Amino acid sequence: MVSETKLKIAFPSKGRLRKDLEKLLRFKKIEFVEEGNERNYIAKLANQNDILIYFMGAKEIVTQLDEGNIHLGITGDDLVQEKILDSEEKVTSELTLDFGKADLVVAVPKIWLDVTTMADLDEISHVKRMNTSKRLKVATKYINLTNQFFSKCGVTDYRTVGSSGSTESAPFNGIADIIVDITSTGETLKANNLRILDDGLILKSSANIFKSKTIEWTNDLEIVSNQFLKSIS
Repeated sequence: MVSETKLKIAFPSKGRLRKDLEKLLRFKKIEFVEEGNERNYIAKLANQNDILIYFMGAKEIVTQLDEGNIHLGITGDDLVQEKILDSEEKVTSELTLDFGKADLVVAVPKIWLDVTTMADLDEISHVKRMNTSKRLKVATKYINLTNQFFSKCGVTDYRTVGSSGSTESAPFNGIADIIVDITSTGETLKANNLRILDDGLILKSSANIFKSKTIEWTNDLEIVSNQFLKSIS
């Protein structure tokens, strides 16, 4: 078991988040040294014995923050808000980073010319229910955030369809009518003949350094954490 006297920080283990983080660390002249073999996924910051770095997937970082197994974690706030119930009580965002930016949006087929707002979507969902006795199908990996947003907008005649692959292709494949998904440039949506609703922005997301409120903190750990945050900000 790792000593609780060390600050435990989770870094993204792969993908664009890791590449962008490594670029930021190089710019800030912060180096880390991997411990043991590659499969250990553990490292230390150079010249800093009070910090342990763990490499994890972005979703796993969220889980470990929630369960209080790490002190700090770098991941997207879209995942935190989706995966952690009452996230404001479990974690706090200590620093918003200038990468990992994307929007969580509601997108419909381009041929739905008369559907430009969530109110239009509510109307067409009622029409579909009356004509076919079926609900509007929404493909998404963000079921909780989708339900919260649709409820706020008064849209009720729908059901979510969990997506584990390419969400953008769901309407084309007949799996769903519309989608809720993350987009950075909108190009993938356009390539799949989808269009974002005028008021269909659910969340503007970016990478953050989150602090777990469910793990035990000491004064010494708080000091080390503040020093790390200052060094990377």
